[in-house]
Amino acid sequence: MKTRIGILGYGNLGRGTEVAVMSAPDMELAAVFTRRDPQSVSILTEGVPVVSVREIEKWTDKIDVLVLCGGSATDLPVQTPEYAKLFNVIDSFDTHARIPEHFANVDAAAKEGGKVAMISVGWDPGLFSLNRVYANAILPDGNDYTFWGKGVSQGHSDAIRRVKGVKNAKQYTVPVQSALDSVRNGENPTLTTRQKHLRECYVVLQEGADAAAVEKEIKEMPNYFADYDTTVHFISEEELLKNHAGMAHGGIVFRSGKTGINKENNHIIEYSLKLDSNPEFTTSVLIAYARAVKRMYDEGVKGAKTVLDIPPAYLSTMSGEELRAHYL
Repeated sequence: MKTRIGILGYGNLGRGTEVAVMSAPDMELAAVFTRRDPQSVSILTEGVPVVSVREIEKWTDKIDVLVLCGGSATDLPVQTPEYAKLFNVIDSFDTHARIPEHFANVDAAAKEGGKVAMISVGWDPGLFSLNRVYANAILPDGNDYTFWGKGVSQGHSDAIRRVKGVKNAKQYTVPVQSALDSVRNGENPTLTTRQKHLRECYVVLQEGADAAAVEKEIKEMPNYFADYDTTVHFISEEELLKNHAGMAHGGIVFRSGKTGINKENNHIIEYSLKLDSNPEFTTSVLIAYARAVKRMYDEGVKGAKTVLDIPPAYLSTMSGEELRAHYL
C-alpha cells in the first residue's frame, strides 16, 4: 500500500512536494490543504482534492504523513505542534537558533497524539547537519565552516515579505569569496558571522510605504539580518519578476582537521550543493524523510525526530539487501 501524503500550503514548497511525490513509486498524494479558497488553487495531480484547512481534522485517517509547507518565521512554530497531535508530520523549520525550542514543543505535541514528527528537514538544516556531525566525529581536532549561496533563501525572503509595507521580496545569501578561499586553502581562519556572508535584499514596496522604516526593520531583524552586512535594494515589481524569478541556491560544508601524533597531517572534508531549484531540492529531501516517518510510525515510534536520528536505509525504497549490494 502506498504512503498517503498530505500537503499543507501550496506555495513554492507545496508545489515542489507535489512534484517529488510524483517521482516516488511508493507514495501518492491524498490531498492539498490551503488557507485560501480551495477553488482558487489549481494543482498538477488530477483527481486529488484541494481542501480548506478548516476541514483538515476530517482527514486524520486518510493521511499517513502531512508535509507542512509554511514559513519558519510565523507558520511552522504554530502549525507543527498543532498538527503533530493529529498526524505524522514533517517540516522544514530552518531558524537554527530556535530549533531546540521548536523540537521541545513538537515533541510534546507528537507524544500527546501518539505520532511521529520530523522537524528541520531539508539541506540546511538537514543534509548539511549530517555532514557536520559525521565530519566532527571523524576529525575531532578541527574546525567547521558552512557557506550558503549565492542563492535565494526562501526563509529569509519570506521573513522580508512579512515586514509591514513590503509587497514582494527576494533575498540572496552571498558567501564572502576571501573567506571561502581561506578555508579551502587550509588556513583555518577564525570568521565571524559577518565575515562569512553578505545578504542582498530586493524589495518591492506597497504603495505609500516608508522605505526608510522598512529598510531599518529588515536590517535589525534578529536571527535573519542583524548579524550580517545587509544591502536593501528597492525595485519595481516588474524588475523583480524579470530579474529575480529564479530559485537557485546551494552551499558548502567544510571540516578542516588534523591527525597524527604531532598533528602533522591536515585533512579537509568538503561537501557542496549546487541547486537550480531550492524548493524542489528541499522538498525532495522532505519526501525521502517522509518515507522514514511512516516506517518509524509503523514500528511504534512516537515523538519528534530530526535527520540526526534517522538511519540512512529508512530513506530508500530499496531493501537492505539491495542497498548493501549496490551502494555499500
